[in-house]
Amino acid sequence: MWRALYTLALRLAAPLVLLRLWWRGAREPGYRRRIGERFGYYREGRGERPVLWVHAVSVGEARASAGLVTALAGENPGFDLLLTCMTAAGHQTLKELHGESVTVAWLPYDYPGSLRRFLEHFRPRLAVLMETELWPNLLAVCSDFGVPVMLANARMSEKSARGYAHVPGLARPAIGALALVCAQSEEDAARLRALGARRVEMTGNLKFDIAPDEARRAAGRAWRERLGRPVLLLASTRDGEEKLLLDALVPWDGKLLVVVVPRHPRRFDEVAALAQSRRSRGEVPAAQDRIHLGDSMGEMDFYYAAADVAVIGGSFVPLGGQNLIEACAAGVPVVLGPSMFNFAEATRLALAAGAALQAADASSAMQLVSALLADAGRRRAMGEAGRNLCAAHRGATLRHLELCRELLRAPARG
Repeated sequence: MWRALYTLALRLAAPLVLLRLWWRGAREPGYRRRIGERFGYYREGRGERPVLWVHAVSVGEARASAGLVTALAGENPGFDLLLTCMTAAGHQTLKELHGESVTVAWLPYDYPGSLRRFLEHFRPRLAVLMETELWPNLLAVCSDFGVPVMLANARMSEKSARGYAHVPGLARPAIGALALVCAQSEEDAARLRALGARRVEMTGNLKFDIAPDEARRAAGRAWRERLGRPVLLLASTRDGEEKLLLDALVPWDGKLLVVVVPRHPRRFDEVAALAQSRRSRGEVPAAQDRIHLGDSMGEMDFYYAAADVAVIGGSFVPLGGQNLIEACAAGVPVVLGPSMFNFAEATRLALAAGAALQAADASSAMQLVSALLADAGRRRAMGEAGRNLCAAHRGATLRHLELCRELLRAPARG
């Protein structure tokens, strides 16, 4: 009954879903392309080879899954790789990471008929869903088709667990339909078991295994050297955070350059009003520029390599923060806001290692930034702690891969 009511609500919301898709396409044209795929209609046929399917909803999941996708492709040369996503930025990232070696498509919305068409078209042998993609109809239809589903790099915050617990008639059957859950931490594992997951393995966080782009890193370091100025990076900022953080900065000393990289491309033009120059136009910050807009996609390795200190966005509004592991891996001192529940375990590890500092608000964060910018020795120590932390926690890809092997060895159902 719960799933039927959920599906009815989705059907009633369909006109609003389409309007929102078209509205977002005004800023990001990718949303207006291949709309039929959102409902399970695909133009291209597919070959006879079996399919391994990985779903990465957006940019962060696409990057986190990259090593696992590469490993799956190398170990299963007789399979085709299908990668799905939901956002235009995610689609672009998957294309940049994997090119024509994989098929990239939109995953349909969570309508039973759309999902049946999707599964009938691709007939995947295994589904790997990244992090928290727990859609009731998706999991039910995969079960109907006999497709084993792994929830990879799974996380479940206390807040999200409380939300799922409020709708047990919807959540427990969905989570119980998973063949396997690969949890980032013991806390994530315990919450997922409590919500009905049948088998949970603690595998660690795939984001520790992300290989940086050395060419972009070198370009970032060279850019920083040419500037000859200290650089503060506001990384993956969300709506309203840019002004909040910039207003909290100490008065400009005539040297510091603040590079702002918004999390979502649709906000680039909005944030440009705060900046004197922007990367997408090839503009090199002038000596009098205080703020530079990082409005290019796929260049976080460049920005982290160019930074003396990084402030992680999404953490000064109640959104749970953004990925701090990339900054740690780059050896950049990290300053966090109070809201990091989406990266709770990585935050705990980084704070304990001395790779990150956490502030109660924007004003406190900017005081920490000022102190770090004035203390090169502390910056070096924090950067080294971040690199060591990432090195110590690598290996999640291999653990995931072994569990994928196990699911693929099991007899096909359906």
